[in-house]
Amino acid sequence: MDPYLSAPVRALAVTADPDVLDDLLRLAATAGAELQVAPDAAGARRAWETAPLVVVGADAALGCAAAGLRRRPGVVLVGDDLDDASVWETAVHVGAEHVVFLPDAEPWLTDRFADAAEGAAEEGVVVAVVGGRGGAGATSLACALAVTSAGSGRPTLLVDGDPLGGGIDLCFGTEREGGLRWPDLGSTRGRLSAAALAEALPQVQGLSVLSWDRGDPPAVPPEAVRAVLQAGRRSAELVVVDLPRSVDDAVRAVLDAAGTVLLVVPAEVRAAAAASRVAAAVGLLARDLRVVVRGPGPAALPAAEIARALGLPLAGELRSEPGLDRALERGEAPGSRGKGPLAQLSARLLDELLPPALRQAA
Repeated sequence: MDPYLSAPVRALAVTADPDVLDDLLRLAATAGAELQVAPDAAGARRAWETAPLVVVGADAALGCAAAGLRRRPGVVLVGDDLDDASVWETAVHVGAEHVVFLPDAEPWLTDRFADAAEGAAEEGVVVAVVGGRGGAGATSLACALAVTSAGSGRPTLLVDGDPLGGGIDLCFGTEREGGLRWPDLGSTRGRLSAAALAEALPQVQGLSVLSWDRGDPPAVPPEAVRAVLQAGRRSAELVVVDLPRSVDDAVRAVLDAAGTVLLVVPAEVRAAAAASRVAAAVGLLARDLRVVVRGPGPAALPAAEIARALGLPLAGELRSEPGLDRALERGEAPGSRGKGPLAQLSARLLDELLPPALRQAA
């Protein structure tokens, strides 16, 4: 076997410049990726077409162009002189999609190495759930959506976005399970490995759960929230986030990533009035805000009337579910039985909210 090449599924670096190679190996290690290395076009030929990413040093670029290697997407040329205009001509000859210069392009190139290591899977969908008032049932719906999704064989991540909510892991009875919680991820910046996140989080009923611990909840910066959601979307087909009613920077980061936000409102006049304030704040940031009405209410208000009063489309009506409170006390997650109003509504919502490619079981 050629000593310069290893597994063909890894990104390929083509350079004989030791300084450039050291930089590329360092950036790949930061991204959690491994490189196969070739010093020139002859050594690179075998892996040229199969590698998910090819990074060519300026020292090897002309040789690659002269060797007649097939043009392909995903070729990056690392220039060595920003003032050398010929680098752009060389990029055309070698078929490079991008020309980068180090160290300025290090963050960008690190992300490309991470993309190559994790594969090119489509990013998952983010659905956020928020209550129109306290006790509306938003957490129960968020859990049921995640449980129903995971039960269909779909990789799913459930995120507790409410630091004052008591911990969504209590819904599963897994508050003592090992794994990362939000305080462990609060200092996260930049790109987070999707595989590492999925492996480190507690797993329950086929889904990953990110909750809070039992200590005083720290303020999680929006940068950490964005990093977690981006990693979650790369590892899961559905990310469900249970949100608080107040909008801060962390919530804004979730709303920016969410495809749909579900506002859960009991079928009560006072609940609708409270929900109108939440809808006004969330609606400024949400691309798609819909209402789920939980009934029946004391005045038998129709769900369509609640939605009309809020000026929002009706996503569905949630009937009362006998025994839900007792099941929660036992650590039995909402929707886990696969039947009842929560499970039925969750299945219908997933069918409507997920793109066709993600609707079928994995």
